[in-house]
Amino acid sequence: MSGHNKWSKIQHKKGKADKARSSLFTKMLRAITLAAQQGGGDIDMNFSLRLAVERAKAANMPKDNIERAIKRGTGEDKEGVIFEEIVYEGFGPNGVAILIETVTDNKNRTVSEVKHLLSKYGGSMGGPGAVQWQFDHVGSILFSKDMLKEKGLDLDELSLALIDAGAADVKDHGEFVQILTAKESLKTVLDAVMEAGIEPEESGLEWMPKELLDVDDVVREKIDKLEEAFDENDDVKEMYTNI
Repeated sequence: MSGHNKWSKIQHKKGKADKARSSLFTKMLRAITLAAQQGGGDIDMNFSLRLAVERAKAANMPKDNIERAIKRGTGEDKEGVIFEEIVYEGFGPNGVAILIETVTDNKNRTVSEVKHLLSKYGGSMGGPGAVQWQFDHVGSILFSKDMLKEKGLDLDELSLALIDAGAADVKDHGEFVQILTAKESLKTVLDAVMEAGIEPEESGLEWMPKELLDVDDVVREKIDKLEEAFDENDDVKEMYTNI
């Protein structure tokens, strides 16, 4: 279940050691810089920047770090670098489809490291279009069920309101809720969630597998180790699979 995996990763990252937390901060700062680079430094006018900043704030990143990252993206900080976002496609053991989102200032370094890690854990790099067709690029908003209790909200009533606002689906995963939207509807639905008084744990665009692949424990362990390795790589923003 993709949503469940996403939630588990969020909870896991919150409890990581300082070294891993530093890597997570680096990824978040790069996302902020890239968003400011592409759409300007005004959060009210740049939705991608708003998402990146809110994610950083949720991780308790210092305000000064966020502001410096924005200035690097807009060019106000003369030491800023140019980042680009690249999605690599690959295969894991047992034919698992893998998408790797990266934010990098050195494409040659990044592609070399992605190839190395895929190979190390029984996978291989694929060409453009090799596996991306197996995924939909959608908006996703995650929040805890506890948030509903705190606000005295009924999930069924909230679901109807969010669907009216443009949500494509509302998934109840037990301890949390996942709202799925079309890419172009994410901002409207996220605003509706916030207006209801709910603070999401995570929101943004992600790659959702169209069909899930069942794998054995051996393959799953290799994929988990690959994901951990990508988590520790500053260039890798996110990894998605169809398991």
